[in-house]
Amino acid sequence: MHLRPPSIDHGLQSFLWALFFGVFMWLGMAAIGISPATAFIFGALAGGAVFLFVRRFGETQRGQATSSRTRMR
Repeated sequence: MHLRPPSIDHGLQSFLWALFFGVFMWLGMAAIGISPATAFIFGALAGGAVFLFVRRFGETQRGQATSSRTRMR
């Protein structure tokens, strides 16, 4: 019997990574003395950037060629 992890939508995975990283940034900046409002803004911006990055580049397709040259041969 082969156990597989549950299927989770890629958008949800991207959101969870962004939320974790944004909160991590916010708490880290608040811990070193940056004002809470500024820390929240930078944490939210960093979280949004992580969301877009993971959403665009984080998903891999198994069994597919990685370049167009490989597919054309």
